[in-house]
Amino acid sequence: MPAYKIPESVLVVIHSADLQVLLIERADKPGFWQSVTGSKDLLDEPLQVTAIREVFEETGISIGGDQVPLTSLRNWQLSNVYTIYPTWRHRYAPGVTQNTEHVFGLCVPRDITITLAPREHLQHCWMPWREAADQCFSPSNAEAILQLPRYTTDSDS
Repeated sequence: MPAYKIPESVLVVIHSADLQVLLIERADKPGFWQSVTGSKDLLDEPLQVTAIREVFEETGISIGGDQVPLTSLRNWQLSNVYTIYPTWRHRYAPGVTQNTEHVFGLCVPRDITITLAPREHLQHCWMPWREAADQCFSPSNAEAILQLPRYTTDSDS
């Protein structure tokens, strides 16, 4: 793993077929709710691999099996470039102030077991997509959740 975080990441909106969204509360910022996010581990790491790894690390959801087939993970072909919050800039190389975030959606069964990484997250909750967007501290995360109905089809269920 590089000494500094790579300023390219994924945002994975985990949702059920009826558009309930899974949010997780950050351990380092209690009260800050978000979807799964995470940076690439290697410059040449495919975005799909980053998304699969981050979902598993943060929620315990394994993508690629019977319960959550690989086809449940969809690259929305959206990316956001945003300024890295000053509180987290020390994780990046000196002078790096922006991150490119690639958005994915992941449809899972509503009753799937969630196992949080305790050093990263305090708790999780499911809520209707509009409420979930309102709960997110990150504007790009909120906007992605608001796009959910556009990227969801009957084939997700």
